[in-house]
Amino acid sequence: MESTILSLNNVFYHWGCIIVGPGYTDDSVYASGGNPYGTSWASGTQGNKPDAAATAAARYQGRRLAIIAGRLLD
Repeated sequence: MESTILSLNNVFYHWGCIIVGPGYTDDSVYASGGNPYGTSWASGTQGNKPDAAATAAARYQGRRLAIIAGRLLD
């Protein structure tokens, strides 16, 4: 999953995007598997929904993105 996120980041770099990864900045990152590049979830063939740990990590990543975007606008 990390290689997929990193490959997508290369596209975003070409578009001039700023990547805001979660890094190791919150316990929710560790609880969901410890991926410093971003939250990911493999649903499998059954289409399973993300568990509570992955959802918490995704919410944290969204909050972090909003905070960084706000700082860039100031």
